[in-house]
Amino acid sequence: MGAVSSIGGDPEAIFGALCAGRGGLAELRAFDRGRFRATAAYEIDDRPEPGGDEPGRATRWLCDAIRQALDGAGMDHDLTGVPVLVGTTFREQRSVELWWRGQAPLAPSGLYFGPALRAEFGCTVTYTPASACAASLYGMAMATDLIALGQAETVVVAGTDALTESAFGAIDRVQNRVPRALRPLDRDRSGMLMGEGAVAVVVRASGGHHGPVAGRVRGVGLNCDGHHATRPSGPSIGRAIRDAHARAGVKAGDIDLVMLHGTGTPLNDATEMAALAEVFAGRATLPYVTAIKSMTGHTCGGSGLLSLVTALLAIGAGRIPPIAGLAAPIEEAAGFGLPIGCVTGAELRTVQIDAFGFGGLNAVAVVEGAPR
Repeated sequence: MGAVSSIGGDPEAIFGALCAGRGGLAELRAFDRGRFRATAAYEIDDRPEPGGDEPGRATRWLCDAIRQALDGAGMDHDLTGVPVLVGTTFREQRSVELWWRGQAPLAPSGLYFGPALRAEFGCTVTYTPASACAASLYGMAMATDLIALGQAETVVVAGTDALTESAFGAIDRVQNRVPRALRPLDRDRSGMLMGEGAVAVVVRASGGHHGPVAGRVRGVGLNCDGHHATRPSGPSIGRAIRDAHARAGVKAGDIDLVMLHGTGTPLNDATEMAALAEVFAGRATLPYVTAIKSMTGHTCGGSGLLSLVTALLAIGAGRIPPIAGLAAPIEEAAGFGLPIGCVTGAELRTVQIDAFGFGGLNAVAVVEGAPR
């Protein structure tokens, strides 16, 4: 596994920050704050100079995360013939914005990730699922299909996105309130703030000797309901969750923790929790839920896979990161385990990961820890 975000440069550093409740929120650095109502974001602080920006950052993080994942899996860096699936919302849209403003040159080959992956890793098979904020879990579903169908023994799944001025501005204008921080499940939540980062995992067919194993993907459920451009559909989310459980061969009672999509928007949080309450109805004890966007911001295309990596680390460590900023939980979250601080000594076996995108793009994965 590999990852880069505003709170750390690798999965262990990110997980440590999450468990410590340390977020990456800071004053907006990428562009002129005076143009927007919201003035904060969860950015990676790697620009060459304050107030400046440079092209190709999403691609650079992507390559870094893939290198980390290959090293962790004990693989060399030659991915010739290995499918690489990169979930993204914006690709290199920020590079286009800089070119349009006359601040940086732009080669057409820099608009997508294939050329860079070919130069860095010898990649000959690349795909770019662009399923909004569910993109990297859509990539995971495609990876499991490729393996199940015998099309590949090994697949690299990744996600990456950098902050873009056009997307930040669009979100800033459509939200009714101005968020100062992303506060999932809190009654005083005001909306979503964007984050940056990349994440990658190596997925292999089970069985045989493959080197280090972080965990197992049991199944991924998908749908796209087209219910509304931005408003999520509770019944459709419920169907995606049940589909994931069925593919994973688990029941609702087997889920110990849910990694929420948890964007901190009024509709997403209420709809997601209501759907979970319906799916988990009848359980004597409802599972824990947590939302790492409270500390990473919304990392868009890679957000689902970043939650999946966090889930596997949580299983291995027996720790559940808190939901930062949660002071007054919404009514729909009643009965669920809400980690106000980091939960330690947690017995976690099976974790569900939610990722939902605009237009009704829903993806849910179920994972378990590495064999002991």
